[in-house]
Amino acid sequence: MIVVNNTQRTSARRHCAIATPHALATEAASDVIRSGGNAIDAALSAAFVLSVVYPHNTSLGGDLIALVRQPDGTITTVNSSGPASQHVDLADFRTRFGDSMPVTGVDTITVPGAIAGLATLHAFGASRAWEQHLSAAYHLAANGAPVASSLEAATKEQFDLVRGDPGLAALLAPLGEPLRTGERFIQPALAGSLRTLAEDGPSSFYGGQLGRDLVGGLAALGAQLDISDLGEFSPRLEEPLRATYGPWDIWTSGPNSQGFLLLEVLGALETLGPSRDPLGRDADILSELFRLATNDRDTYLAEANLMTKSVSELLAPARLAGLGREAVARTTATANKPAPEKGRPKGDTVAVVTVDGNGRAVCLIQSVFHAFGAAILEPSTGIVMHNRGSLFSLSSDSVNQLAPRRRPAHTLMPVMVTRGDAVAWVAGTMGGKAQPQILTQVLLRLFAGEAPGDAVAAPRWVVGGLEANHVEEKAYVESPIAATARRSIQSRLSIVDLPQHDEITGHSQVVGVLDDGSLVAASDPRSDGRGVTVEISE
Repeated sequence: MIVVNNTQRTSARRHCAIATPHALATEAASDVIRSGGNAIDAALSAAFVLSVVYPHNTSLGGDLIALVRQPDGTITTVNSSGPASQHVDLADFRTRFGDSMPVTGVDTITVPGAIAGLATLHAFGASRAWEQHLSAAYHLAANGAPVASSLEAATKEQFDLVRGDPGLAALLAPLGEPLRTGERFIQPALAGSLRTLAEDGPSSFYGGQLGRDLVGGLAALGAQLDISDLGEFSPRLEEPLRATYGPWDIWTSGPNSQGFLLLEVLGALETLGPSRDPLGRDADILSELFRLATNDRDTYLAEANLMTKSVSELLAPARLAGLGREAVARTTATANKPAPEKGRPKGDTVAVVTVDGNGRAVCLIQSVFHAFGAAILEPSTGIVMHNRGSLFSLSSDSVNQLAPRRRPAHTLMPVMVTRGDAVAWVAGTMGGKAQPQILTQVLLRLFAGEAPGDAVAAPRWVVGGLEANHVEEKAYVESPIAATARRSIQSRLSIVDLPQHDEITGHSQVVGVLDDGSLVAASDPRSDGRGVTVEISE
């Protein structure tokens, strides 16, 4: 088999294609396939390894939302995003923080759903034992893993946060300076947690001793999360959202996920007709659609039963046509372009995508949200905690208001594309609140006939902020984007120029299934990943 540009293609029914943002995760997934596993096994093994080697992006202390497709074509959303503690008090938070949640710290920690989500995926048809999926992760935590370039960059960029937390500082700056790419870091406490999970199963976390150790350490820091919060948690199995674009069906996760924004942007764009060039001369229209979708997220997104407009209303054909017309009208109005601000947006997540020749497919999105999440590594367990609670609002008029046992508006959004009864592509990305924008650009290239490797590597842009409580009226644009696209974007927004393959524009992962059934796996060159196809052992 031949690997070109971090993309690998193979034919035959007895293969599985895998793309992840870290080569060691892809290797672990490949090993489980060689031992007889399937696409679900591959995704699980990769996810556990990423929780060890990419602690700035994901952790056992984060959340997970996934799509899983069975050989009969059934697609299910596994929504394993955790709620706020039953003990949170809105009045107390308002007294301490006003109308906006803090971005890091113990008050941003919600119930971590990742482990429960992985256990749910395992029950969907994994062929290997639960403990086998933790083996590679355990050995990397116990014996050490090399620092990836993305981890070094995040540690340097967030060094004040890292050195402000004893757990993170001991792990990533043991001598007072950030570890460099290629140096090894060992996580004995995390290795112990992985061993416990392997031996005692997920219940050790959701009500067992591992969970008690975690919440005990967090309580010492002032967290309200307790063992009953963990014990009450279970993922939700949901019907995915589905919309058409040309001959394709696009599937993604529903609220509290922002997945509907992708369908909104593509649906509005399609109403404008095939003559538009959204990645070229009409990039200004696409940028305006990104801004309109962002406004919808900030206005409407919450738990589904709390939204003042349902997804069906937001995606109604007449409304999509209206959004398209509004985006065009905005491009003819006088643009208000404030001077660019300093700083770089951040959104840290991992996407794992797998497809096997029997029709199983997984798009698994797992995250701590911001780089290093809440900026807390609980030392007794070695687990980095996410800051998903930072996306709650404390405003009295917000549908996404903080409340006990409520899940926050969420950025994670797995994607599958089918044509007829067959998988066409499975795609996911890192990118915080910009995930719909990144996936729109990748999918538009795939729809136009580009190979997955070219689609994920092509220059792209991000409009606005990626973080909680942060909105920007500017576009981050990679070089060497097409000159026509750059001029078009610049007519509407202040531009911040980025070098080629900048992490601001996300780590995208894609597996494609060609007409002849052959599989193509592509990992974004902005990550440390790899896309491969592996023969499934009998």
